[in-house]
Amino acid sequence: MKTDLNKHRILIIGASGYIGHAIYKELGPYFRTFGTYCTPKKEFESNKQFFSYNVETDDVYEILEVCKPSIIISALRGDFYAQVIAHQHIAEYATAFGSKIIFLSSANTFDAYSQFPSYELDKTLSHSKYGHFKIKIENMLLRLPKKQVAILRLPMVFGANSPRIQEIKQCIADKEAVEIFPNLIMNVMLDKKITQQIHYIINRSKNGVFHLGSTDLVHHDEFIKDLITTITEGKVLLKHVFTTNEDRYLAVLPKFNKLPKHLQITSQHVLQELNK
Repeated sequence: MKTDLNKHRILIIGASGYIGHAIYKELGPYFRTFGTYCTPKKEFESNKQFFSYNVETDDVYEILEVCKPSIIISALRGDFYAQVIAHQHIAEYATAFGSKIIFLSSANTFDAYSQFPSYELDKTLSHSKYGHFKIKIENMLLRLPKKQVAILRLPMVFGANSPRIQEIKQCIADKEAVEIFPNLIMNVMLDKKITQQIHYIINRSKNGVFHLGSTDLVHHDEFIKDLITTITEGKVLLKHVFTTNEDRYLAVLPKFNKLPKHLQITSQHVLQELNK
């Protein structure tokens, strides 16, 4: 993927997290890329491109002034209230200096809708604190000029070292039951594919709302059962969790902002990648 190395200065807020670090590794060779970390770790402390940042005690504006990013990618985790304040400061910086913000949001912005999958222009509505918080930041950023914002709504994300897979492996090791939701219809995503999609969005100066999920839908229980077979051949305890008597959807599908075919993915492809 050809890229002008000098074109952008990128700051990834939350670059020490699972997805944030994957994005850093993807973009680092192509752009002047900076990141923030919260928990002290040698690899981050010795990396001159990384800045220590605690969302609850530090002001993100100071890091923004040092890095002078043309693109700010938010993969931040932590206290919801502190994150809202941080994003207000990020939006103020973007307004003053014309930076672009790429915000990693969630399918949970639609978790109040259960009878159908959600598309980019659908109205957001959530019953969960997490979904409410994501909607609040989305709405704040969407007030900025269109060309300065990309909202990326993600479903469940998997990868070889993803927290979800680590959790399942831990349950198997401890001989504890893995939770499955038979009535949940969802789509999924692969960490490596997200980073490629973000690279494309930057290269092509894309903006707007993107639904970055697999092009097909799967039942949670079936997907997790298939996933478990990639981890172990042994018998695994399963705990069936029924949150409703009927099927409910938590899926984000693209209708308007579709990415090229080579950047799209199916749930089967996710499983194949995890089986390597």
